Amino acid sequence: MASTRYDGDTWDLASSVGATATMAAAARAIATRTDPSLIDDPFAEPLVRAVGIDLLTRLASGETPPGEEVGQVWIDIAKIRTKFYDEFFLDATGAGITQAVILASGLDSRAYRLPWPTGTVVYELDQPQVIEFKTRTLAELGAAPTAERRVAAVDLRDDWPAVLRAAGFDPARPTAWSAEGLLGYLPPEAQDRLLDTITELSAPGSRVATENRPNPRPGDEEKTKQRLNRISDHWRTQNFDTDMVKARYFGERNEAAPYLTGLGWTLTGSTIRELLAANNLPPMADDDLRMGDMRYVSGTLT
Repeated sequence: MASTRYDGDTWDLASSVGATATMAAAARAIATRTDPSLIDDPFAEPLVRAVGIDLLTRLASGETPPGEEVGQVWIDIAKIRTKFYDEFFLDATGAGITQAVILASGLDSRAYRLPWPTGTVVYELDQPQVIEFKTRTLAELGAAPTAERRVAAVDLRDDWPAVLRAAGFDPARPTAWSAEGLLGYLPPEAQDRLLDTITELSAPGSRVATENRPNPRPGDEEKTKQRLNRISDHWRTQNFDTDMVKARYFGERNEAAPYLTGLGWTLTGSTIRELLAANNLPPMADDDLRMGDMRYVSGTLT
């Protein structure tokens, strides 16, 4: 069973926080199969299959339907989240930004599937073993990047700006940054440090996209932990031993949107509830975890 997160802990794509990247890819695979009008990620299923977690492979392939502890909302959120970040990058590069940075890229395949404008450089940043696995797996599938893809194989807890610069990143040029599904897996102070560093590396006109989760009300975090424990218990019955509570950091933190605004970014955003409605998807029937209040935000450094 996974241990509680701590400074310097390690993982792969089948354990701890790394398994969440594989879960997200499984959701994208299901969404691609069931609703290709909103999301088209042909690499999600083969990447999940290559990781080798039996339950997630069966979910991604359609052999096993999502259980009641996960349900359709997991898939619908994958649809709107993927569409939000796809459109963010295409809008940014369509406006003339020529370098993009995908932080904690995991099994993200945007460098291989989006129609990037000619001359775009996409930097993928993640732990070395994650970068190596995805690069090798996609090469074996015969996939080729649709932009100039450069990798920064480094843990976000290390000196990642130095590795990013060594890969050719130019902080004097505007950049499109994504921190997708990442902030909740960082301690509060590390989240602030990440957003500070993004800002320091951004030329005027740069863009950023991430999620803004509201701070918990009294009792919220206990409800969240109980729900995540039920999901983990359900998955253990299907031989997927993960502990979703221990992969995350809890506690008060600066909300990302006002923090970025204070650093000089001008942001807009929509809640999950609003994005579900805008994409003609069913509303969340049971939202005791306040998932519907989380906002996907993007904006420009002015």
